[in-house]
Amino acid sequence: MGNLGVGIKKFLSNKNTVTVVGVVVAVLVLYIAYNMRVQAAVNPISVPYATQQISPGVQITEDMVGTRDVPPSMLEGDVITNQADVIDKYSNADTLIPQGSLFYSRQVVEKEQLPANIILDYPKGYVLYNMPVTTESTYGNSIYPGNYIDIYLRATRRVAEGQTATNDEIMYGKFVENVQVLAVKDSSGQPVFSNLDEQRAPAMIVFAVPEEYYLLLKKASYLQTYDSELVPVPTNESLQDEPGEVEISSSTLRDWVNEVTYWDESMG
Repeated sequence: MGNLGVGIKKFLSNKNTVTVVGVVVAVLVLYIAYNMRVQAAVNPISVPYATQQISPGVQITEDMVGTRDVPPSMLEGDVITNQADVIDKYSNADTLIPQGSLFYSRQVVEKEQLPANIILDYPKGYVLYNMPVTTESTYGNSIYPGNYIDIYLRATRRVAEGQTATNDEIMYGKFVENVQVLAVKDSSGQPVFSNLDEQRAPAMIVFAVPEEYYLLLKKASYLQTYDSELVPVPTNESLQDEPGEVEISSSTLRDWVNEVTYWDESMG
């Protein structure tokens, strides 16, 4: 053991030997690192691709997505490498994804990021209604797409007192109930909740109702003489197993709106 220790000490004290060993070690490290980088660039990875042409604004389902092995060196730009980041998302409104193409981040978006005319799917016979709102009327921006609301009507009507005198009477009550919110937009038409890093103020909520109710809401919104206002009120209907149907809550308010408005059926 003593002789071995002396030999090692002499070996390490030789500067030329140490230099050679250092060079050899450095070369080995460089070789291994280079080899690992080459292997990483050459060894293919599995990435999703489109098995069929995907039109703009279409939900990307599992049958539209396949996988293929591609060398990492060929993956340029914002290529999506995970199937979970593609399936059940939507192709962008201005994007046509060709068959066989890889997916890129700019091509794939969430449903809420699509323009309203693409994402708003609603029952046949229903009509879209766009209700102006503010941060205050949405309870501090607390009404989200998918929530249910009731719509209240506030108006002022005049009640006769004797032959000539009149008196103002405030009317307020639930008008339409179980309305599902489809979108919340800011003043420029952008989805309020598509980017939580941006503070966007709500300016409109969009929902769909039967045409009869649409006409009633429109009539009510035009009653400026009566200082009318439609007010959204959030409900917990979305927590129910079977949310209720959209329906008129007050026949009194419905009859009053119809009584004080005129609608030319030939226009509808």
